[in-house]
Amino acid sequence: MKPRITVITLCVDDLERAVHFYREGLGLPTQGIIGKEFDFGAVAFFDLQPGLKLAIWPRKSLAHDAGIPIGNPSPIELSLGHNVSSTAEVDAVMEQAKSAGAVIVKPARKTFWGGYAGYFQDPDHHLWEVVWNPQLLPGD
Repeated sequence: MKPRITVITLCVDDLERAVHFYREGLGLPTQGIIGKEFDFGAVAFFDLQPGLKLAIWPRKSLAHDAGIPIGNPSPIELSLGHNVSSTAEVDAVMEQAKSAGAVIVKPARKTFWGGYAGYFQDPDHHLWEVVWNPQLLPGD
């Protein structure tokens, strides 16, 4: 399999709330909710970086599409790593997320492996790690 991941989908309980968090709170670009005219079709896409989008889709819609019953979500099944260029940027993103309504679950601090990172949860409890890793600096 060639690595061709182009969309990461997060399931949400309230699509409008999630769009507000990611668009207004974190500043991610989006055209807003599309597909409302279809049963189980309402979704929003956010541009992350060239070739990669974040989709937010109601939990009930993905369960319907995949044919899997809705279970109890766990915030530790997956984390998304947002890699930044400095420790100051980690702190700034963590503050931006908190101001947008995220819950800081682990304040940013030095890591055992030589980086600097913290964790927040979005309004649907998805876990995001904001990290400065001196070995994996983003190529902005």
